[in-house]
Amino acid sequence: MKDVLNLAGKTYQSRLLIGTGKYKDFAETRAAIETSGAQIVTVAIRRTNIGQNADEPNLLDFISPDKYTILPNTAGCYTADEAVRCCKLARELLDGHELVKLEVLGDQKTLYPNVVHTLKAAEQLVKDGFKVMVYTSDDPIVAKELEQMGCVAVMPLGSLIGSGLGILNPHNIRLIIEEAKVPIIVDAGVGTASDAAIAMELGCDGVLLNTAVAHASNPVLMASAMKKAIEAGRESFLAGRMQKKAYASASSPLEGIVR
Repeated sequence: MKDVLNLAGKTYQSRLLIGTGKYKDFAETRAAIETSGAQIVTVAIRRTNIGQNADEPNLLDFISPDKYTILPNTAGCYTADEAVRCCKLARELLDGHELVKLEVLGDQKTLYPNVVHTLKAAEQLVKDGFKVMVYTSDDPIVAKELEQMGCVAVMPLGSLIGSGLGILNPHNIRLIIEEAKVPIIVDAGVGTASDAAIAMELGCDGVLLNTAVAHASNPVLMASAMKKAIEAGRESFLAGRMQKKAYASASSPLEGIVR
């Protein structure tokens, strides 16, 4: 049976979700995304034109909704009300599109999620028929509450957005995965390919990233590296790693050795 990502009633071959911000232009955005193999592309509605500004270049002319699942996100929102309005605007611009990435931030310095407003917004959006993928802290209790509320994916941070610090609390991520019945996708903090591989080896269903590719010296090459890292990390997880041991263990059997 083919290993695929099942998300909100659809299946995807790629477990890499990629953002569209911070590139030098839309042409570079398109080249990096094509190289990454990603099928889900997230777009910050408050920062990127997808039709709301008729006199500006439209990202969707470069990243076609016919080829990719467009995932509008609420980046830049600091209250539940702002995030809900943003999702409703995205649904209008994308002809009834229901899949959204919710993020409600706590402050501009850390961009850490405001969990109180995140829970409030998630509840409203789920009731309004949205399929909510939600950015949150790495708190297993909050993650479970968001799942039980009806979110279709829970997206704990690996570390602060755009920091490139990697997976700072793998234990909590593993605890979240162990209890989850919806996809768990690490969102934020990935800086390089090894970070993405670690997330997948923990058992995450996918990784969402942006800055690690967009701010690399060669974004297209880094997109290629991320694709391979996520595939390798997933295979490693499925294969099951060897047990760690305190002492050496010979690779070759000792029986029949010539003495």
